[in-house]
Amino acid sequence: MPASRLIILGVAVAAAGGAGYVAKNMVAPPLPQIVESPQAPAIALQDVLVLSGDVSMGNQLENNISWESWPANGINANFITRAAEPEALEKLKGAVARVAMYAGEPLRRSKLVGEGQSFMSSILPSGMRAVATTISADTSAGGFILPNDFVDVIMTRRSEAANGAPAGFTTETILKNIRVLAIDQTIQEDEEGKKTRVGQTATLELTPQQAEIITVAQQMADRLTLALRSITDTQEKNLGEADYLVSGNGRRGTVRLIKSGEVSEVGTRK
Repeated sequence: MPASRLIILGVAVAAAGGAGYVAKNMVAPPLPQIVESPQAPAIALQDVLVLSGDVSMGNQLENNISWESWPANGINANFITRAAEPEALEKLKGAVARVAMYAGEPLRRSKLVGEGQSFMSSILPSGMRAVATTISADTSAGGFILPNDFVDVIMTRRSEAANGAPAGFTTETILKNIRVLAIDQTIQEDEEGKKTRVGQTATLELTPQQAEIITVAQQMADRLTLALRSITDTQEKNLGEADYLVSGNGRRGTVRLIKSGEVSEVGTRK
């Protein structure tokens, strides 16, 4: 065999060996198998009893509460947790809200009427009294007065005729900036067949002195009217009131008469 052919054959064998070596090194080694292991959550969670719907003051919670996961380090001591009270969801469905509550907020027992307590006594501040007075749509701002509104109480009564003059009416604001605790509501049909809500009794939050004033006024007045105050005027304090009704002094130029248990005032002649 000629020498040239031997050289060419040798070069071919060397090239084939080199190509095989390169191909072997180009094959990637198999990736190691990764086994995933369960990991604990980054934040510890606890189930908290939360409002799932709005609840108005005086209404039962019913189905407006549910368990919701909350970060454990953000739980207040007043929150109700499943770990501490696992039966709370069912037990508290019949509880009554002493203030308005809204969806998304954690439930607190301080916002519920205490066991064995009435709703009205639970929302009445210490030292105050709840007194009911009869109202109608035309004496209560057209029926737009609602609980937690503030009103003035206006007394209207017929004045005695003097010297042949026709009898008239006198009007006086006897109480100012009074909080409405509740409005008794009933359902009635209007002319178009639509149902409307009309309050018949307003329960007012009064001091003992104010409770006496309105009690006397109910005996003297032909009509008591509630005048709704603007929310910007509810911060006024130490407003005058008709304390003369219970002090026995009477207004200037008037004389108080008590006849058959009824109290009235008449103007004095000059």
